[in-house]
Amino acid sequence: MANSEEKIAELEALLFIHGEPLPKKKITAILDLEAAEADNVIEELKKRLEAEERGLTLIADGDKVQLATKAKFGKILEKFVKDELSEELSPASLETLSAIVYFAPISRSRLEYLRGVNSSFILRSLLLRGLAERFPDPGRQNQYLYRPTFELLKHLGLDRREAMPDFEKFRSLMKAFETKSETPAAPEGTPSVEVSHEEQKPDPGTAPPTEASPAETPPTSS
Repeated sequence: MANSEEKIAELEALLFIHGEPLPKKKITAILDLEAAEADNVIEELKKRLEAEERGLTLIADGDKVQLATKAKFGKILEKFVKDELSEELSPASLETLSAIVYFAPISRSRLEYLRGVNSSFILRSLLLRGLAERFPDPGRQNQYLYRPTFELLKHLGLDRREAMPDFEKFRSLMKAFETKSETPAAPEGTPSVEVSHEEQKPDPGTAPPTEASPAETPPTSS
């Protein structure tokens, strides 16, 4: 296989940005590999991630693979998540939440396309705070869509998200951007959702997430 080093790097980048379990069949198609070549690339990446100096590992579940953080880093990452959830929402979190309110249902990949940065950890934080929720995408297997929760709408004093300021205006702008296939940034002037500190407490019964996307997921001992 030509350019094997490049394919290994491509796989790592692909798994990093996807953040969810990715079927081997899709990896094979995206990286333009034969099935056997894809297996070799996956195995080689897994071996390299086993090195002591690496913080990630590669896990497999049937025909799907995913990046995850190593179990030995669970304590420091759990502390980070607890500290993060006890603080006010950051400007980046408010930006992400605004996009969810205005453009839901919206996928993580579309959110990241709009913002230009990885949003994995921010989305996980919003889920734990009860400000956003996700549900399976009926049109795409193994992918999720995000939307605001009823609790968020209640906190904002809204009976529906369409009551947000200039809701139709920004929806129309986004539709125009995507129709023209331009690289959209969140439309300029999109109002930011303001959430008070008291509304940001995670459900005490909610365990820290176990998925390990780049910057999204705190690992556990899995």
